[in-house]
Amino acid sequence: MKRALISVSNKCGLNEFAKGLHALGYEIISTGGTKRALDEAGIPTIGISEVTKFPEIMDGRVKTLHPAVPGALLCVRDNLYPFKETLQKEGVSHAEIIENIDIGGPSMLRSAAKNYRFIPVLCDPNDYEAVLHELQEQGETTLATRELLGAKVFRHTARYDAMIADYLTKQTQTKFPESITLTFDKVQDLRYGENPHQQAAFYQNMNPQYSLANAKQLHGKELSYNNIQDGNAALEILKDFEGQYAAVGLKHMNPCGVGVGDTIEAAWDKAYAADPVSIFGGIVAMNGTVEASLAEKLAAIFLEIIIAPAFSEEALAIL
Repeated sequence: MKRALISVSNKCGLNEFAKGLHALGYEIISTGGTKRALDEAGIPTIGISEVTKFPEIMDGRVKTLHPAVPGALLCVRDNLYPFKETLQKEGVSHAEIIENIDIGGPSMLRSAAKNYRFIPVLCDPNDYEAVLHELQEQGETTLATRELLGAKVFRHTARYDAMIADYLTKQTQTKFPESITLTFDKVQDLRYGENPHQQAAFYQNMNPQYSLANAKQLHGKELSYNNIQDGNAALEILKDFEGQYAAVGLKHMNPCGVGVGDTIEAAWDKAYAADPVSIFGGIVAMNGTVEASLAEKLAAIFLEIIIAPAFSEEALAIL
């Protein structure tokens, strides 16, 4: 009998994936909210307690940590408790953050990923379609696919543990811990790296501040590696001018000019006057709203990027 264990916090694409497995003859074992969602969708499920012969305890905090689960895994899909999303909630308490540290999820994922030669384990809804296609076409997943999925699981759980460690390190005010593990999420692939023959991708950390990773691109072509580096460098310079209007002109990681003034337009006038030649094809960053009159000045020059906290509708139309 083919069985799939499904227990997710992120239910994106869940019903379609589970229906596909059911159509292929899989019995679906599920837990808690995932089981309720599948039941409501009319997809037959088996409760985890029917398999373990042991009830969920501590309000569902312990349900899959039982020898019957990791000892007989055939196909695992488990999302970890949403720790990152909990951290980013406004006004969240320390107790709620600790409650959202998952224990059973990482244990199941790691158990199945270690046994990837025989078990396809999914930790990303983006993999549902490809895995379902292989099952439909071949009756099983390929070893290459299972190995890729297993590697993704260990990246996923490492990222999860790194976020928890970072939070608790800051909570305990540990300045220089014995080790630091950094985790970054992929934002996008880049057309090329610093030079055209190099490959590159753009990653951001969990909570980027004063970073181009926080910016919303309003129009124009996809940013390049050098665009991102230069844009971020311009923002780093602006950090030194909190509390006053400032504008920065920058090209190839070197500032062409920096100006401060009573208005953001006056600040730009000074930054431009510092070197009106080198700014051609460069990047401008400023810490005030761009209005129409300033936009007219900026539009008269060829610029790769203009960064500002806000633009008026008239300024956007001009640019």
